[in-house]
Formats: sequence, C-alpha cells, structure tokens
Amino acid sequence: MVKITGQIKYLVLLVTGLFLAGCANQLAPGGGEIDRIPPEIVEVYPANGATNFNDEYIEFGFSEYVDHRTAQDAVFISPALDGTPEYDWSGRYLRIYFPSKLKDSTTYVVTVGTDVVDLNNKNRMAAAYSLTFATGSKIDKRVVSGRIYEPKPSGIYLFAYRLDNKNPVDTLLSKKPDYISQAGTDGSFKVAGLAAGTYRIFAVKDEYSDMLFQAEQDKIGMPYTDVVLAENDTLFSNLNYFLMSADTTAPRIINAVMTDNRHILVNMTEEFDSTYIKASNFYLYDSTANVKKELKYGFKGNTKPTEFVLVTNDTLPSANTVFLVADSIADREGNKYKGDFTQLTITEKPDTSAPSLIKTLPQPNGEADFSGEQFYFQFNDAFDSSAIKNGVAFTDTSGNAVPFNCSFVDDGSFYITPTVKLDSRKDYQIKLNFKLFADASGNKLDSVYTHKFKTISGLDFTGASGEITGVEGKKNVQVVLQAAGESRKKYKKPAGQSGKFNFERVQPGKYLLWAYEDKDSSNTYSNGYPFPFKPSEEFGFYPDTLNLRARWSQGDIKFKFKK
Repeated sequence: MVKITGQIKYLVLLVTGLFLAGCANQLAPGGGEIDRIPPEIVEVYPANGATNFNDEYIEFGFSEYVDHRTAQDAVFISPALDGTPEYDWSGRYLRIYFPSKLKDSTTYVVTVGTDVVDLNNKNRMAAAYSLTFATGSKIDKRVVSGRIYEPKPSGIYLFAYRLDNKNPVDTLLSKKPDYISQAGTDGSFKVAGLAAGTYRIFAVKDEYSDMLFQAEQDKIGMPYTDVVLAENDTLFSNLNYFLMSADTTAPRIINAVMTDNRHILVNMTEEFDSTYIKASNFYLYDSTANVKKELKYGFKGNTKPTEFVLVTNDTLPSANTVFLVADSIADREGNKYKGDFTQLTITEKPDTSAPSLIKTLPQPNGEADFSGEQFYFQFNDAFDSSAIKNGVAFTDTSGNAVPFNCSFVDDGSFYITPTVKLDSRKDYQIKLNFKLFADASGNKLDSVYTHKFKTISGLDFTGASGEITGVEGKKNVQVVLQAAGESRKKYKKPAGQSGKFNFERVQPGKYLLWAYEDKDSSNTYSNGYPFPFKPSEEFGFYPDTLNLRARWSQGDIKFKFKK
C-alpha cells in the first residue's frame, strides 16, 4: 500500500482545484467593471474562402464563453441542407457536423447571427459573421449589402430567394429561403456567397425564428427591386428596407363591458383605424325586447391601444340580453370586418365622474408656431360637440379675440386651429369652460381651464438646403427632413430634376435627412406588399444626423441618393 504524505495530499488538492476552476464558466471578477464587450468569432475551420472542401464538419471559435443554445439557434447554412446538423461543444469552440455529404461544386455560406450572447453579461454579438467555402474549385463571391432602418434592427433576417423555375415568384414566402443572413446592431447586413442569377430578398422580423414568414406575427420589408447578379458582378449595394406589418386578419371584438351604466369599454383583437370610432358605426340590439338602440358617443380616451369607449343614449335594463353590433371596423392595414357582434356585460353602477382633460399639444406654458399651429385637446370622456361654440375662447392676453376653427377627432378630442396668422413673440391663451363640457349623464366640472402659450419669433427658425445627386432618370424624388427621436415633426420637399432642395421655417433640433422615389405619385412613401408582390419605393439616407440650430440655416449639404 502506498502511503500518501501531507505534501502529496496538498498537491492533489491544488491540482484538483485548478482543474475545477478551469472547467467553470467564465465570470466577471468580483467588484470589477461590468462586461460590456460583445462576443466575437476569432477562429474558423475551414479558412474563410477555402475551396475544394470535403470534410464532414466546420468549426467556430468564440472570443469568450457563449450560451450554447443561442449560438446553435443563430447558425444558418445556405444553401439549405437536407437534414439537421449535429452540434458539438468544447469550451469556446463549436463544431458543426453536416447531416449528409455536401453538394459538389457549390459555394456554402454559414452565418452566425447576432442572437449569440455571452455568459458573463448576456452581451449580443454586434454583427453577424459569415463563413464562406466551396466544395468545388471556385468561390461564388457575389455580395448584396444594405441596411434596415428600424429602431432595433439587430437580429432581423434577410431571406434571399433565387428566382428560377424551382422558385415560382408567387409562392416564395411559403418556403424557407435559399440564403439567410442577419442585420447587425446598426441595421447593416451582407448576403454573401451568391452565385450568378436573379434574387428577391426580403427583410423579415421572424418572431419565432422558424425561417418562414407568418403575416399575422412577422413584420416584413420589401425590396425596391430584384437583384440581378451577372458572372462578372461582385457587389450589389444599398438594398435598404423599412419594415411594415402585412397582417391580413381583420380586427374582431373580444368583449364589451359596461364600466358604468352609460359607458361601454370595447376590447379588440388588435389595434384599429381610429376613424371608425364613431357612434353611428355601432348599435345595441336588445334581444329580450327585440329593440335596436342607437349609441350617443364614441371616443378613444385614456384606454389601451386595442380599446375604445362607446356611450349609450340611456341606461339599459340589466335583466335583458343585449348585444353590441359593429357595422364595420378596420385595422391600420385596411383589413375590414363587417357585422361583428358580442354580448354586452351590463351594469347598473351610476356614472358620477365628470370629463377631465388628459392631453394637450403643444404643452401648456410652452411655445407654439405663429403660423399653421394646431392645438390638440383630449378628454377622458365624450361630450356634445356644440359645447365648443360657447365653451372655448381664444384670445391674446389683452383680451382680443382670435378667430378659429374646431375639428373633432372623435367625441372626446378636438383640434383648435386659428384662421389668422398670430403675432410672433406674443402671449396667447385658450380657455375651456368645463361647465359646458357635460357628459351623457350630465356630469361636469365647475371650472375654467386656461392653456397659455407664447408664439415663437421668426428668428427662432432654422433651415437646411443642398443638393441630392444620383436622381437622374428617377421619377418624382421627395426629400424628407424628419426629427430624430420621439418627435413626429417632419418636412418634405420635391427635389426635381435639378436635385436641389431647401427647407425653410424649420424648428430647431436634430433631424434625419432622407429621400425616396415617389413612383406612384401618392405623395407618401410606399412600403410595397408581399403577396401579391409589390416592390417598395427606393430610398436612401444622408449618413449624418443634422443638428439644426436656431437662427442658423445649414446649407451646401451634399446628399448622394445612391452610393
């Protein structure tokens, strides 16, 4: 028997401890800085661009330990394989075994997408990585590049379909794509390893990563053109995308519940076109009394995006069976459902709350333009629109009346628009006499709301001018100056054949500059449609954000429509 000494015990314990430490997951040192460095692929087998490849596996080495599931789910092989690959891990290295022999004389592109996260802090890969190799003697080096313009573009897929007899153009999106790539954190992408041919490439926010477009759940971007790659082509660039919803399902009523004896909260299956919120578009049917009843008001109020409120003309008998019926209602994509209905949940709880103001634009005590400004007021209840005539007063601080028009968005919100040009750098006020804003039950506030504002000076404006090139032969190019961030401020000018543009009377702030070819002359950008396929309109962005300062117009902007 071998006697184990104290020193040998110590060495055994030390070696065991080091071994276990080496096997453990990487962790950030205690008390150190938070790991914000995204993982990268630092080693590959075979080498990128290898030819005459005939091995049964490929391998990726990451810069740090990554989550196995996210990495495996982020691997896409183009052209698609027959069968499912096998994944084998050893530390930071992922080996992928092919399910069968690869095709002869074929270029393969294996993309590792941006969904890969590290173990330290769940940092995502900043950009997709593509490994290209060929089983023949040459590599197909053709590349399509572009950018997806979305608030969070990382991980959005590019589905590329080769247009040939095997891919009928009317059924492309019903099958998995021939080539796949993903956008990086800035929205840029590359689809590499393409053979000569014609391709239709879609940008798809594939919610379930099943490599199939589902209209009811996935957003999609249409290309402005099919990509034609000849034998001597190497790069097709500036294939840019906006995403849209191609939902073809019309909205339906989920339920209708009375919150009190006059108000009906209606919940829909999806967000809807708010122009359909009007009392005349709905009615109540009392099946017990066999009576049809008209509704009094309809409004959005302070509800969820899929909800709105209807108001009855009178109280309803709780013992009767009553149905809410919609003549028609549509979503924002124009899908319309007619004759929908649901049984109403009735309550006898009295309505005791008076209408209150919940939103104003521009903000009170702020600044407003002296020309063309609209003042928006939204309430949490509906009221008779005739109250506006005597319930609103628009004056300057000296009491001089300002003539105005009123336009209702629904029965609980409206715009006040002055019909004359206001003076610059002057104080104004809009008074709402809440005593005249009574709801259907007669509830009202005994007060007057005063909305004060000051008009801006003409000197406070800024501007932007310059020239857009690359528009020769293009039809009706529109240049758009759009506020960056949450503001919806937008200015638009036609470029004309000269390509020159000039924006004046622009409010100061940070802006994005872009342009599109308005081929259908609709005066708005067209996203196209997936089925039947309709291409989008071509567009391009100026690379820098413009910081437009008051009293200082930025000129001589050189904007290349297509690089």
